[in-house]
Amino acid sequence: MKDVSEYDAIIIGSGPAGLGAAFTLLREFPEKHRRRPRILIVEKERFSTGGLRNDCKMNFTYPIGFPVENWTREEAEYYLELVKNDLQPTIMPRQNLEIYRNRSERLGVELLEIDQDHLGTDGGLQLIKSLIAALSQEGVDIHLEEEMLSVDPQRRTITTTKGTASYTHLLLAPGRKGFKFLQNILTALDIPYVDHTVDIGVRIETRIEHYPIVHDYYDPKFLFPGKVRTFCTNSGNAHVVQERYISRHGSPYYSVNGHAYSGKRESTGLINFAMLKTIRFTEPLASGQEFAENLGLQAMLMGGGHPIMQRVGDFRLGKRSKRESFSGDLYDFEPTLSGASPGDISLSMPAKILRGIWKSMKSLDTIIPGILHPSTIMYYPEIKLYANKPEYVNNHFMIREGIYTAGDGAGTSRGITAAWASGIRAARGMCRE
Repeated sequence: MKDVSEYDAIIIGSGPAGLGAAFTLLREFPEKHRRRPRILIVEKERFSTGGLRNDCKMNFTYPIGFPVENWTREEAEYYLELVKNDLQPTIMPRQNLEIYRNRSERLGVELLEIDQDHLGTDGGLQLIKSLIAALSQEGVDIHLEEEMLSVDPQRRTITTTKGTASYTHLLLAPGRKGFKFLQNILTALDIPYVDHTVDIGVRIETRIEHYPIVHDYYDPKFLFPGKVRTFCTNSGNAHVVQERYISRHGSPYYSVNGHAYSGKRESTGLINFAMLKTIRFTEPLASGQEFAENLGLQAMLMGGGHPIMQRVGDFRLGKRSKRESFSGDLYDFEPTLSGASPGDISLSMPAKILRGIWKSMKSLDTIIPGILHPSTIMYYPEIKLYANKPEYVNNHFMIREGIYTAGDGAGTSRGITAAWASGIRAARGMCRE
């Protein structure tokens, strides 16, 4: 590693929050220094990670992605304009939604209309490549396959797997996968935080003709009674994938997710989206992460080391899906997550969560008839950690003098655009400090 005294700012994580912070520091570093800021980005993976790399679906309407405890509407809308200036989105059209909205209102369901851009996984990779190249050209050091291990706030140094570096300002922006890492750092710094909320649900996969709303609204956002919502719709060249996590006890488990490539690729004829229920613990105050890990491990047990998949037709009959459930007659498309294990979701998902999701799916089938076709697949589990919520010193997400957090892992955002906005906000705090 370079001379430890060289960095005005060290950024941990190369996702949207870290990138947004880096570009802001380059633009707004105080002129009194009469030089460019010295910036280091540390990324433990061998490539830049984060939401830009997975599907690259961006939402530009409050409150999507902006935790209301951290952002007012005015703040979010102001920062969203800055994000637009950086990312230059092309907002996708929405049309013909009146009939869906009327049906929703009769059921007590809300259909949100969100400004969206979708680059797809392939388009996201191209965007990352151009952003990293632009930072490198401005002299930003980007260290891949290097992991931060600890921080010494008195000496203002960090230790990584490759050495030691000093900082004037440190930004912790590790994303959702850095959830446990950030908890360890907060604990080491004696920073109080709360981890009591999590989203648990299923990912739905079906033929696009069973969910035609996507022709008019790429990622429709439905909010159902009981804190259930649709999330992350993918269509076109769409696929369900599994993401590997390690529990705090070292055991692996999977959460399913979805992504799609840009319109340049041939359509699979399928769509997928998540149905998630928000669980918030009060008394006794439990860890949302530990609860999610236990559910993930239980699903692994039921699925023989893989996520579980079940056809809606089997679920309605109260029987488990088998391999033969996925061929012939009504079951006329192959699962895109072929490694998932046919089974019975009801044996693994807590009953209260499952009831809430199934009730919402029936409402959705009334709004958009066809989504509960017998061939529709439910994959389980889909887990979204709400992230840690540390106590902040100021509204720039400072947790201790010279140390800031940003992004989904820190609870300042939930999605690409809000993460980028939180990176801007933290970087402005650094510049003012």
